[in-house]
Amino acid sequence: MDFRLTAEQAASQKLFREFAEKEIAPYAAHYDETAQFPAEIIKKMAAQGFMGIPIPREYGGAGQDFLTYILFLEEVSRACASTGVILAVHTSVGTFPIYLYGTEEQRRKYVPKLAGGEYIGAYALTEPGAGSDAASLRTSARREGDEYVLNGSKIFISNGGHAEVYTVFATLDRKLGSRGITAFLVDKDTPGFRVGAVEKKMGLNADITTELIFEDCRVPASQRLGEEGEGFKIAMSLLDGGRIGIAAQGLGIAQAALDEALKYTRKREQFGQPVFDFQAVSFKLANMATRIEAARLLVYQAAWLKQNNLPCGKQASMAKMYATDTAMYAAIEAVQAFGGYGYIRDYPVERLFRDAKVTQIYEGTNQIQRLVIARALQKGL
Repeated sequence: MDFRLTAEQAASQKLFREFAEKEIAPYAAHYDETAQFPAEIIKKMAAQGFMGIPIPREYGGAGQDFLTYILFLEEVSRACASTGVILAVHTSVGTFPIYLYGTEEQRRKYVPKLAGGEYIGAYALTEPGAGSDAASLRTSARREGDEYVLNGSKIFISNGGHAEVYTVFATLDRKLGSRGITAFLVDKDTPGFRVGAVEKKMGLNADITTELIFEDCRVPASQRLGEEGEGFKIAMSLLDGGRIGIAAQGLGIAQAALDEALKYTRKREQFGQPVFDFQAVSFKLANMATRIEAARLLVYQAAWLKQNNLPCGKQASMAKMYATDTAMYAAIEAVQAFGGYGYIRDYPVERLFRDAKVTQIYEGTNQIQRLVIARALQKGL
């Protein structure tokens, strides 16, 4: 059993870290404070070919494996968690559904522009009454000739207002439950579609999160993704990759928290010695480092399973749950290590604390992850 990255993956990881430290980290606090979409960072990532790392070269991507994409997502999130989730949504649930389920015409129309960073992708499933219970969504679609007419709304949509194409889920018949849900590709300028309120969030402020509103929104039948009634299956099939992506985001946040705590406690002196030299502090950081390393093994394992087309539902949920719980744990401990300074915005651990919390909630709450894991255990027994 070999736990080492391949030479190519290790080289990519080094490149990703250098890019993130130079082009992302210095601007993270600014984008957080201004709640501004990091368009310039996205342009730089696109110029380097980083917006389509796991997409085949045939469709404009870099043609690298899924783990390499996860390595990049970890490094981006270590520098700026907001940029991390923009990338995760764009790739895992913005680009992949079209690449995996689109017609060849749809693929050629969208995937090269998404993989090249010319387009940003978004994913619209969640509604006010349909979060963990996605099958209960109310946004409706009815067929009229060569068009579908969509009515309803979506909430908590990352990249809202900045995406050029949205994968939208609507039901043709609520009585059919999940079997009535169908997926559509909705362009940003489609008549009857508009972006609603922008959410004011605790953290991830540069990830613009919005409401989407559909009022007699007419979508050509050629924009349907998959067959009628296949939407729920499409949505669920994307969860493993999406959860591994958010696990990588949590891993990056946790590593950043440890990095900052180490730097501060080595420099900060109390009672004539560095704070790190007090056992209570050094043991705290030792616990953080151990949990982060365990999370990293879970995340990389899940990514390896996915790229090799092996079952990974349980492992994806374990990675997402543990890595994001670790992100919150590490952020809390880092704030504590900083003392009063940890509560002040001049220091990055305050931002990491705010950014970490939502990773335990979105892409399936960690309570849902435990449910998935428990069901897998039950089936195994």
